[in-house]
Amino acid sequence: MDLENLKKTWDKLPTEKQLDESQLMKMIEHRTKSLIEKIDRNIKIGFGVLFVLIVIFALDDLILSPILMKEFGEDIHIPGWIIIISVFSNFLIITTFIYFVIKYYRVKKGCDMNCNLKETLIKIIDTLKIYRTMFYLALITFLFAIGTSFLTGMYKGFLEGVQEKGMVLTEVQGDKIALVVLIGLAILVFLTGLVFFFLSWGFKKLYGNYIYKLKLTLLELQEIQD
Repeated sequence: MDLENLKKTWDKLPTEKQLDESQLMKMIEHRTKSLIEKIDRNIKIGFGVLFVLIVIFALDDLILSPILMKEFGEDIHIPGWIIIISVFSNFLIITTFIYFVIKYYRVKKGCDMNCNLKETLIKIIDTLKIYRTMFYLALITFLFAIGTSFLTGMYKGFLEGVQEKGMVLTEVQGDKIALVVLIGLAILVFLTGLVFFFLSWGFKKLYGNYIYKLKLTLLELQEIQD
């Protein structure tokens, strides 16, 4: 219920049952507590998702990639810079979330002891906004790692296919190269778009939507205090 609806409800009440400022403050405090409890719950879900991602990354590095290397030939070599980018992007996603959790609970603990409701809302909103920025930076790095790995693999695969036919790259017809590039880019855009949509949607569900709700609650609180 936003402030306007709250005021309308207040105006409809009989005089002896009208809400005073302290009652409105209690309602906002209750709503804030409910939102914080939901964020706490979603942080636990976030840890579960993070654990699944770590398992997937580990399986890919230790099991899936070696199997694929053997299937396509032992002489296939993954450039070291791709491995570094991949490890860095995975590390960034993990440390970004851990940083957010530590900062969030530090703010929450500090406000439980010293902050009033307004300060609590402002600090939690700022923490979520910082995490949102860090999350999307980590996501862009992750997508960049996926893109560079995919394009490098596609290039090496195409080059090896040409060499197996006893040809050099300059002998391949331009339209065939263009077709391979277009198909590769289409697949890359689809994969990265799918990953971006899924992770962005998950972030908004777990944390992003609460930024708006907390901002709305803070606005109502400020209007009551004014």
